[in-house]
Amino acid sequence: MEFYGEQPEVDLTYSDVFLVPRRSGVASRLDVDLAPSDGTGATIPLVSANMNSVTGARLASVLARRGGLGVLPQDMPLQELDAAIRWVKRQPVRWDTPLVLPPQASVADALRVLPATPGHGVVVADPAAHRLRIEDVAGIVPASRLASALPDAVLGDLVRGRPVALESEDMPDARAAFDELVAADVETVCVVEHGGVVGTLSRRSALRTTLYRPALDAEGRLVVAAAIGINGDAAAKAAALAAAGVDVLVMDTAHGHQEGMLRALRAVSALRLGLPIVAGNIVTADGVADLVDAGATILKVGVGPGAMCTTRMMTAVGRPQFSAVLETAQAARELGAHVWADGGVRYPRDVALALAAGAASVMIGSWFAGTIEAPGELFADADGRVYKESWGMASTKAVHERFGRLDPYDLARKELFAEGISSSRIYLDPLRPGLEDLIDMITSGVRSSFTYAGAASVPEFAERALVGLQSAAGYEEGKALPVSW
Repeated sequence: MEFYGEQPEVDLTYSDVFLVPRRSGVASRLDVDLAPSDGTGATIPLVSANMNSVTGARLASVLARRGGLGVLPQDMPLQELDAAIRWVKRQPVRWDTPLVLPPQASVADALRVLPATPGHGVVVADPAAHRLRIEDVAGIVPASRLASALPDAVLGDLVRGRPVALESEDMPDARAAFDELVAADVETVCVVEHGGVVGTLSRRSALRTTLYRPALDAEGRLVVAAAIGINGDAAAKAAALAAAGVDVLVMDTAHGHQEGMLRALRAVSALRLGLPIVAGNIVTADGVADLVDAGATILKVGVGPGAMCTTRMMTAVGRPQFSAVLETAQAARELGAHVWADGGVRYPRDVALALAAGAASVMIGSWFAGTIEAPGELFADADGRVYKESWGMASTKAVHERFGRLDPYDLARKELFAEGISSSRIYLDPLRPGLEDLIDMITSGVRSSFTYAGAASVPEFAERALVGLQSAAGYEEGKALPVSW
């Protein structure tokens, strides 16, 4: 990356900079390879944050199916982490995981997990069955049908005819599958193998299989990462997660450049698990050097830029994110390591700028929290707008989840130091309510950024990106007007 003009004398946020177009030989966005090449197996440079309100097993599996990497949070008990990892590994790669609800479930029940939006559907069957067979499926209720049904109506009464099923071994190519769904006049079909339902396929899913490569492990299963803290026996936790099949270990604490992190890193690195080890958070080249020396292969960069984070206002600690990524990425590159830019992205442009600064991948938190697949139920406000609850990882709510087993006195002491936002409504975008909808938007913008720079890969983009500085007015000029003039 190079600056267009003079080198800045102050640290910069994503809003302070822009990309300058340059001569390009990349003719199409589809000629761009977005794989981060950081050893994680990801094929797009998107990582979901290890926050309780962002990443669960459901989101991790969908993200991996489209090439990204989900990081399960360290606040989950070890048994739950083990179960979540194994669940992700069991999910289909070519097909979507069915959302199954029993016939007696109400429309209100369904709306707590799926909004009334086109392109999705509920498989109506007994979810308690060990192996769901196609003859046990009463039908598929399109999610859009939920909008016109009474809340107390039961799903079994909304089924219209037997579900359309496609045999997995006879599955045609994406175009033919799409045409079959159109011909059958359905949005979603069951995919069947030897009589058992192994997944579902929608029209959009068929299209997406032509645009994305799933992130897979050596056995062809979806990849998943998990986070652990630095307190307690970090090595034992790491070994347990590796035994469960985790593909990437993330060692996470708010202040990553500290002795506790270095001790924990050395202990985990000494296990020689053969897994990428991510450590953070840091914002300086010195932090990179120390954490790589202790065993990290990827550095998590960012203190204070997140939407749920109050660190900078509470402590004055942190650093503008673009400059933090730029410095740490250069230091990591010299040591053969990589950087994940963690926090501060609100538009696809910010993801592109993080990659231009040298990040291998970009971590996304609150943006992904407002999706169908994020943990937690869906709620509707007085105006009918659908939202999920989100909270910071240093908030009172997070403290309760992390230390809930403490006695009341010790828990009360911990609460005195809570500083994040404990509850925030993250509204689902009606046009992009699902995780895959956001992935489509982000990657299409980033692919275009690459073509403007004349880059066909992530490393080439970091080399060719031409970055200029702008005023606040310049940033505002780039925004589309919400209404006509």
